[in-house]
Amino acid sequence: MAAVVELIEVSKSYRRGDELVHALRGVTFTLAGGEMVALVGPSGCGKSTTLNLVAGVDRPDSGAVVVAGADLATAGEAVLVRARRHSIGIVFQSFHLMPHLTVEENIALPLALDGGRDAARVLDLIRRVGLEHRRDHFPAQLSGGEQQRTAVARALVHRPAVVLADEPTGALDSASGAAVLRLMDDLRREEGSALLLATHDEAIAAAADRLIRMRDGAIEAL
Repeated sequence: MAAVVELIEVSKSYRRGDELVHALRGVTFTLAGGEMVALVGPSGCGKSTTLNLVAGVDRPDSGAVVVAGADLATAGEAVLVRARRHSIGIVFQSFHLMPHLTVEENIALPLALDGGRDAARVLDLIRRVGLEHRRDHFPAQLSGGEQQRTAVARALVHRPAVVLADEPTGALDSASGAAVLRLMDDLRREEGSALLLATHDEAIAAAADRLIRMRDGAIEAL
């Protein structure tokens, strides 16, 4: 399948006090539709920085970050907003659910922010993540695994080209983590979304179609 994400010679640095930290050094890789790729490596190797750039929440110092045909490195704010709302889904380690919204409302939020509604799509995802009995509950009433399943459904509701997940099982016990991994894998196969994960979890790494090993801001092995 065609590439939905392409990083070309991407470099990123930032200041930490008086120190200049080279977070990424000439990173190049592609991600095809329907592909599951895991970014692996020690803490501080550049995994989260890579996800932030693909998410369009940060920009590189140099290089191209192309997502669904748009270079987010040089795009204007309107293009970035459109990419986040239409092309990119994000699953956060700490869930980031809206506490005053129900499960159903949280999942529908990306559609609502874009002025749209798709009740059938929302209800279908609620069913597929096994939360029919929780659809009217608030995040504080959910277990960690249920909150993460809500976050996965929210990331997929607008049919993004790519779903990004930063340590998606890091806050869960092993059983809940395995269930969330199976869910994400099943949904990306059915939806055709690419899936890019940053992880220390060996189970996620083993389930990925491909690993990108990073060290000191560079790709060590593809």
